[in-house]
Amino acid sequence: MLEDKFGRRFHYLRLSITDVCNFSCTYCLPDGYQCNSDRNFLSLDEISVVINAFAQLGTSKIRITGGEPSLRKDLPEIIKLCADTPGIEHVAITTNGYKLPDHLPSWIAAGIDSINVSIDSLDPRMFASITGHDKLKTIINGIDMALDAGIKVKVNAVLMRQFNQSELGNFKDWIKRTPVTLRLIELMETGDNLKFFERNHVSGLPIKQQLIDEGWGQIVRGKSAGPAQEFRHPEYLGQIGLIMPYGKDFCSSCNRLRITAKGKIHLCLFAEHGIDLRSYMTEQDVDGLKQQLSSLLSDKEATHWLQDGYTGATKHLAMLGG
Repeated sequence: MLEDKFGRRFHYLRLSITDVCNFSCTYCLPDGYQCNSDRNFLSLDEISVVINAFAQLGTSKIRITGGEPSLRKDLPEIIKLCADTPGIEHVAITTNGYKLPDHLPSWIAAGIDSINVSIDSLDPRMFASITGHDKLKTIINGIDMALDAGIKVKVNAVLMRQFNQSELGNFKDWIKRTPVTLRLIELMETGDNLKFFERNHVSGLPIKQQLIDEGWGQIVRGKSAGPAQEFRHPEYLGQIGLIMPYGKDFCSSCNRLRITAKGKIHLCLFAEHGIDLRSYMTEQDVDGLKQQLSSLLSDKEATHWLQDGYTGATKHLAMLGG
């Protein structure tokens, strides 16, 4: 089992397969994706080494991220690699849902268990303003398809004062009749968004108190769960999760590591730099990668220091898929 010096165990791998994204979200890539390096992303064979090494070290959940992972034509093969690996119990994907109805059947056939879709507004005009694309109806249709197929769905919404702070009521009306988990995510400062962050950061703590006052009960986190504090209410089909990285003890429950699309490990989303492990992947050296992963965890720090304005090497969230 992968374990650090603070006793945290890592059951969860976030595997980026591309840093390319076709959306231009205001909080991440407001000017769109800028291709300033080669796109020599991990091959299927290299990804197989990563998956097997982590699985043999006790990882049970893999989330495939980007950029936008559906821009890779071999995404179904990657999903199947994960799903067919002994020890991997849950395969998830985070997507902008750009062509979700078209892509979903192949993902399901490959073995996907759950999907996270980004929807920062339920107002089509605001959604288009935030993302640069008028795709809300398409994405909602894809979510309905996934639910009909028995796929678990979470919807990610980044809280932004000037854009969607007033939409909580609309989201709650939607999940009252729709069995998805709405995850409200505090806007995080990155290397490229300081002014935007200062204008738009909203704390999730008042929302948490509001939920408690309205009778929402907190759900106990599983060993491979993400960082959200999740709540349910008997009158709602859906649930609400709050991701509050600026909150007290946020990092104490950390259970996830990140591999970039070019084979670097980031011990934290806001680490100073990634550590290149690609040689092990290229050489198909599963055992060597396992040894290196175990060794590197001694360097993982107790916190991300984000509360002190430290953003490390993360210029924007598309670099690592969040």
